[in-house]
This record gives sequence, structure tokens and C-alpha cells, in this order.
Amino acid sequence: MIDVAFTPSVIRPARVAIVIDVLRASSTITQALDAGYERVLCCRTTEEAESLRTPERVIAGERRCVKPPGFDLGNSPARFARRRADEVVLTTTNGCPALLAAAEAADEVLIGCLLNLDAVLSRLHHDDDLTLVCAGTDGAPALEDTYLAGRIAATIGGARTDAARVAESVALAYPSAYEALSASADAGVLRDVGLGPDVEWCARESVLGAVPRLSDLIGGTGVVEDASSVLDAGQVASAGSVLR
Repeated sequence: MIDVAFTPSVIRPARVAIVIDVLRASSTITQALDAGYERVLCCRTTEEAESLRTPERVIAGERRCVKPPGFDLGNSPARFARRRADEVVLTTTNGCPALLAAAEAADEVLIGCLLNLDAVLSRLHHDDDLTLVCAGTDGAPALEDTYLAGRIAATIGGARTDAARVAESVALAYPSAYEALSASADAGVLRDVGLGPDVEWCARESVLGAVPRLSDLIGGTGVVEDASSVLDAGQVASAGSVLR
């Protein structure tokens, strides 16, 4: 069964969850792993992110779409196209909390965006027990996330909930991904703060091969790695040790 949670507050338990925050956390995480960062450590708060600072890590994130004071990078995926350190520590308003919420409801958590759409689809089957988790914006549904959820649900086929059918209808309303993203309220906010180019960057389809996967939870931090190079159990344990 394929379901869509338009916000993290309505996630149902499932075997697989795909977290979607097109503008911009899921795009940024995918871009970072594709560029060669070993891990992205996802935190709820800026304080948690700062506490994980080491010379081997880039501290990144946003509040109200803007880079917090003292952070190395914001949440613009284009800035992660070149590797600057071994790992990224990321905290965002909607995407990182959605990832951590999905971890409580699903056995496996992946991260999807338009940038890695084909790569994500290649891992799914029509008989998967799947929930597409839209990060939304401040507790409300987001057009761009619903659009991508609809694209994924329609491509996989198989049994689906009414929520999945609603998302499919939204996806069908737009002739291109860029038009869907551009029409969203979040795109307008990004343009207002001078980050309009992020919309076009995030609207590119299937240009990256990375499939981010939650490999571990250490305290309140989600450890995300590329599913194409999943660590074995012993390596995951060592990944946790670097957070201490």
C-alpha cells in the first residue's frame, strides 16, 4: 500500500518511508552525499548542530530560509556540489524534523527529491508498504512536496490510499516540475530572501545518483548515508562514536 503523509504529524507506520522536502533539505542532503560527503548528520536545533562541530565537519542549516549566525553554510544545495569536509551537520526548520519523525514510524527511511528521482524509483516496487512523508512548511502541507509525492506514487502504481490519489492529482496539474515548484509559497519566500536560484536548482530531475538513507539514530541526531554504500553493522557503530 502506498500512502502520502502531507505533513509529518500524520505519518502512518510503514516498512519504508521516503522523506520529501524539495525546497530544500532533501535536495541539499542528496547533493551533499552525491558530492562525496561521507555522512549528513541531521539535528533538530542549531545548538545541537553547533555541539557537533569538528574540523572535519561543515555546519549548515537555515532558520526562516537564512543561514544561522556562525554557520559555515546555509541550506542551498548548490553550495554542496563541492565537498569541503568529511561530513555535514545539518539543521533545518522542516526537513530534519520530518526525517526524525519518519524514523519512529518506518523500518527503513530514505530521502527523495527531484534531483534523485530516478535513483529513488529504482529502489521501489509496486507492492512496497510505503509512506511518502512530505515535510511541509511549519506544520502545513507544501505544494512542492505534495507534487513530488504524487509523481512517485503515480510511477510506482499498485494499491494506494486516497491521500496518494490526491497527491497524484496535484502532480498532474503541472506540466513540469519547475512550474510546480515556482507556484509554491515556499518558492516565493526563497525569492524574497534572495535565494530564488535554489528553486531552479531543486527542479532539475534525475541528475544525481545518491539515495540518502537513515543508517542510525544517535540521541536526537539522524545519521544519513548514501544507500549505494551502506555501512555494515560494525561500521555503523563506529559512525555513532564520532557523535560523542
